Amino acid sequence: MNFELEVAKLGINLSERQLNQFEIYYEKLTEVNQYLNLTSITEKEDVYRKHFLDSLQLFQVIESNASLAICDVGSGAGFPAIPLAIVNSNLRITIIDALNKRISFLNDLVEKLNLSNVKAFHQRAEDYVKEVGAVFDLVTARAVARLNVLVELCLPLVKVNGLFLAMKGGSGSTELIEASNAIKVLGGVVEKILNFELPDDADKRQLIIIRKIKDTPKKYPRSFGKIKEKPL
Repeated sequence: MNFELEVAKLGINLSERQLNQFEIYYEKLTEVNQYLNLTSITEKEDVYRKHFLDSLQLFQVIESNASLAICDVGSGAGFPAIPLAIVNSNLRITIIDALNKRISFLNDLVEKLNLSNVKAFHQRAEDYVKEVGAVFDLVTARAVARLNVLVELCLPLVKVNGLFLAMKGGSGSTELIEASNAIKVLGGVVEKILNFELPDDADKRQLIIIRKIKDTPKKYPRSFGKIKEKPL
């Protein structure tokens, strides 16, 4: 796979500096992954395709030069937040993750990549929203939880008329049926579902685009235990 060419198909021309940042990212990811479980995908071609390029598919929805406040919930090793930040320095990205070791990795990575548009916090989404409220234009989540759980963690952080982008594999349509009531209760509506496949990759991907059309009721989100035990 020619990473630069595949990214160009999204209307993005990467500079030498950006290509170098992705290379540094790969090296740091695989180095730290030897002692901290960040990803099961470590082959270079697979990381570039299944992590980096997959993350950049969000530019099918986001304009490549847009200036938006974004929150990436449960970012793990930084997907999709860090690839988005590398490509578009106008994005103001907040990462939250419940595991402090991952946040330490991400803060070191942000410094190494010299990214001034990313902040990472050790927080649970259901606690963080109580501190900041619905302040983000866009909230993203990738491989965090099933959609009926994820919606209650993410949609309360989104401004009215903002978007929640749920990055899913082939099970996305099934999860969407489960989550239909939660989406409605929390003030959202499904705007579109984008289906795509990555190059040289048989796995199907779905990007579920949910627009927030009204305020989330104040009693949400509930504690994570309650959300998981009894999704809306």
